[in-house]
Amino acid sequence: MDFEPSDRGRDFSERLQGFMDASVLPAEPVYEQQLRDAGNPHFQPPVMEELKAEARERGLWNLFHPDPEYGPGLSNADYAPLAEMLGRSPIASEACNCSAPDTGNMEVLSLFGTETQKDQWLRPLLDGDIRSAFAMTEPDVASSDATNIALRIERDGDEYVLNGRKWWISNVMHPHCRILIVMGKTDPEAPRHRQQSMVLVPLDTPGVTVVRELPVFGYIDHEGHAELRFEDVRVPAANLIAGEGEGFAISQARLGPGRIHHCMRTIGAAERALELMCRRASERVTFGRPVADRGNIQDWIAEARIDLEMVRLLTLKTAWLMDTVGNKHARTEIAAIKVAAPNVALKIVDRAIQVHGGGGVSDDFPLAWTYAHLRTLRLADGPDEVHKRTLARLELAPYREQSEAAVSA
Repeated sequence: MDFEPSDRGRDFSERLQGFMDASVLPAEPVYEQQLRDAGNPHFQPPVMEELKAEARERGLWNLFHPDPEYGPGLSNADYAPLAEMLGRSPIASEACNCSAPDTGNMEVLSLFGTETQKDQWLRPLLDGDIRSAFAMTEPDVASSDATNIALRIERDGDEYVLNGRKWWISNVMHPHCRILIVMGKTDPEAPRHRQQSMVLVPLDTPGVTVVRELPVFGYIDHEGHAELRFEDVRVPAANLIAGEGEGFAISQARLGPGRIHHCMRTIGAAERALELMCRRASERVTFGRPVADRGNIQDWIAEARIDLEMVRLLTLKTAWLMDTVGNKHARTEIAAIKVAAPNVALKIVDRAIQVHGGGGVSDDFPLAWTYAHLRTLRLADGPDEVHKRTLARLELAPYREQSEAAVSA
């Protein structure tokens, strides 16, 4: 295994770090103030558009995209440290057009979209002119099993008609959101993994209703998480992605890279929390001594460093495997980091909150928001339990084969 960044990767890391230090981190309080002044959590702060323009000028745009036609064409191993840097700030990913769920949607359209679909929706997404959402999760079924998806997509002449409900659809409330990729059932009688399809649905299509916004631990995120209702929603048949019955396969292709991107950003968020914990512990004095002198605090700091290095190495190994043998052969590692990274980060953020005392659970520091955001990652793109099930089945597979062979003998 070789985790040494390429010359291009090293160059991008240096340039992105410069952008983060000079522009992104100083813009955070400006961004927050502009949101407060607007009185609308979904207002697009002007400073974000300024950051986006600067990122494009610096060549730090669409860093995630592996295809050189659409971005710099970096490998997963080269993108890993960049995503970690982006994860240190809640506004950095959007500034560089590397935000979920747009990243996954752009990759879906790149891989499976028709030329017309690419012209109409992929190009504006790549240019950062619009945002998008991925509508898979539903309130009436356990969506951790994607084959449960129940929203109906029925062919009617030259159109598809959609009926059903979705929820926790991230990014719908962003003022620039224009297009949804919706997963639903086109043929309930088909084999289990061939019942689902995906279609492109403009957010302003008649029959699409934003029922409500869903807060996360009381936070209303800028991009929002919405419950949607689809009532006789009609879209052209040309909006189908790839073909009927391809929805489940597309979702698996989409979620693999998305999961590793989440984990990379999570490491960056945890690193920032560790820095805040160390700074606070060094500055505060209790009973005549700095908090940092207390043995339990030193244990927390040491354990945080150990855990972060372990999960970073596992993430880098996963990125290397995805580059060298492909996503399918990196299934074990992808599942493992999806469980490990959020859990490690949450423990570090929780301890940083404790060191900050009452300030840690307030909005005076970014820790409470960070905890709420990271906690969702133990559910998003599959809950921990689903990934552990995958890991266990992969580990048990050769033993089952041996047992079946022994029985048949």
